[in-house]
Amino acid sequence: MLKRLLALAGGLVLYGVSMSMILHAGLGNIPWDVLHQGLAGQLGLSVGTVTIIVGAAVLVTWLPLRQRPGFGTVSNVVVIGLAFDAASPLLPDHPPLLIAIPMMLGGIVVNAFATALYIGARLGPGPRDGLMTGIVARTGWPVRVVRTGLEVIVVAIGFLMGGTLGVGTVLYAVGVGPLIQWFARVMGVDRAVAGDTGPRRAADPSTGPVSPGPVSPGPVDPTAATPPR
Repeated sequence: MLKRLLALAGGLVLYGVSMSMILHAGLGNIPWDVLHQGLAGQLGLSVGTVTIIVGAAVLVTWLPLRQRPGFGTVSNVVVIGLAFDAASPLLPDHPPLLIAIPMMLGGIVVNAFATALYIGARLGPGPRDGLMTGIVARTGWPVRVVRTGLEVIVVAIGFLMGGTLGVGTVLYAVGVGPLIQWFARVMGVDRAVAGDTGPRRAADPSTGPVSPGPVSPGPVDPTAATPPR
């Protein structure tokens, strides 16, 4: 459990830092951060604070969807926003392209690693991802359709309120899914990232390999465009 808690904490902190890297690069935000940045500008609050508020609001939508938050879910709401605001003063804002491009690309890579790390802890999905899986469970619609629909909506609203949409948004959407899958495989948490949250069991030599059992709707679709939030 200590190892899982450390993985959760490290993953959430790195996720917030990666968000800050991508946003401050100024080349396009993570889809949900387009909304966060737009709201922050309208409300006069920090992006990290808005991230916490939106996360809490999304968590409320779990009630009619009958989703159950875990410790990792609540931690996600708070820690990512705090980590974002802590990292922001240390990063240049809209730097020259020579700095902005590596900062954006590095942010995408760190984001994928952080996602695999905290989802691999198996302590609960992020609030935004739980919203997605809840809608999928209640409607039967495909994960890709629900995820894409949600993110198109939040990007459109955020852009209209002044959030940054650009090449970084596109690169994130295209590249982060494969990166999460690769990191999950390297770290040995690919079963968790694929949605199998059941305990690992060793094979019994007398009966052969043990089937991993049914896969429940989980926190991440590794082939989806973006990681859980």
